[in-house]
Amino acid sequence: MLKSFIEVDSDSHFPIQNLPYGAYETEQGEIHLCSAIGEYIVDLFVLDEEGLFDGSELNNQYAFQDSSLNYFMSLGKPAWTEARNTLQSLLSADSKILRDNTLLRQRVLKKRDEVRLVMPVQIGNYTDFYSSEQHARNVGSMFRDPDNALLPNWKHLPVGYHGRASSIVLSETEIHRPKGQTTPNNSQQPVFGPSQKLDFELEMGFITGPGNKLGHSISVQEAEEHIFGLVLVNDWSARDIQKWEYQPLGPFLAKSWATSISPWIVTIEALEPFRTACPEQNPKPLDYLHQTNRSTFDIQLDVLLKTDNQNEPHRICSTNFKHLYWTMAQQLAHQTVAGCNVMPGDLYASGTISGNEDDSFGSMLEITWNGNNPLSLPSGEQRSFLEDGDEVIMSGFAQGNGFKVGFGEVTGRILPAIE
Repeated sequence: MLKSFIEVDSDSHFPIQNLPYGAYETEQGEIHLCSAIGEYIVDLFVLDEEGLFDGSELNNQYAFQDSSLNYFMSLGKPAWTEARNTLQSLLSADSKILRDNTLLRQRVLKKRDEVRLVMPVQIGNYTDFYSSEQHARNVGSMFRDPDNALLPNWKHLPVGYHGRASSIVLSETEIHRPKGQTTPNNSQQPVFGPSQKLDFELEMGFITGPGNKLGHSISVQEAEEHIFGLVLVNDWSARDIQKWEYQPLGPFLAKSWATSISPWIVTIEALEPFRTACPEQNPKPLDYLHQTNRSTFDIQLDVLLKTDNQNEPHRICSTNFKHLYWTMAQQLAHQTVAGCNVMPGDLYASGTISGNEDDSFGSMLEITWNGNNPLSLPSGEQRSFLEDGDEVIMSGFAQGNGFKVGFGEVTGRILPAIE
């Protein structure tokens, strides 16, 4: 197993097998791109400045001199592979370049808990899918007929909607309760005020690389060549606002107020050892969505809730990315089949990820069955939906033999609505 000269605990999300991408603010106020290993961040700007990314794909590209990853992501998979191989070589136990150069090492390695991470990409476009069959069946059973929980199109295409990118925020950003129109007690007359059914949605998202030209499409077979990496996503939701507004065109204010993502982008290459089988698709999708050797990734996902009265967060959901019915490749192929152009830095979220068991449901809507079965917490409190002061903590990792490839956390705390 590949080892680094940097000591990394076996429970760390960031061994040398991972090396995710992020960005941080230097003491001088500049934004530098970085990676993570153990308790440290690795300053990619400095490594690039020193000419250490000198392979055929990255030589003289200065791919890590920007304040975002967008240019690097536009270079495509050969450049991504070369950068990852270079990083692994520089950080390996046998390499002297960093290990034995104290001055360079001090410039490159910073304690992760001593720096401020910032958004590593400029997200131009955002699409949210609805790709978990368990979640779709739960919601359909709750609000329609359990025998007809899925709408007729659900197993024929990855249902999704175009969101907005402006309110996507980084983990640890505090979120104000949104306001909007709701219809209390099933009245047909709306009232205006703060949402009373605030929810989280456990999702994962992928960030795109090179993309395609307007009018062209990306085939399902080549789609992963355009997927740079994955992030954790909490797509916050206001269920009562959504109930009133979503017909006929879908959610609007209920979803536009905030989406939180984790600060580290884990590459497809780091996740390759964790490929696994997908749920069987029946009926067979149309040809443009049919994947040969269809696969996904085995990524354990957890949601914890911490209230003002709890000393420690309490786990309320445990599920897995592998449960999703529609794969990332199918999502991207469907997004582009009509000619939509994908750009470096676009974000595509999976939709809520739920499993088959009650403790694997990825939203409060499902956990409490629309508030009818409140969640009991160790503090003695109950929750039907999120209250002011509640903090939602999501984490995810893939378990290897003696190491983890993880995403860290995406966290967010609910503040009262702005008057």
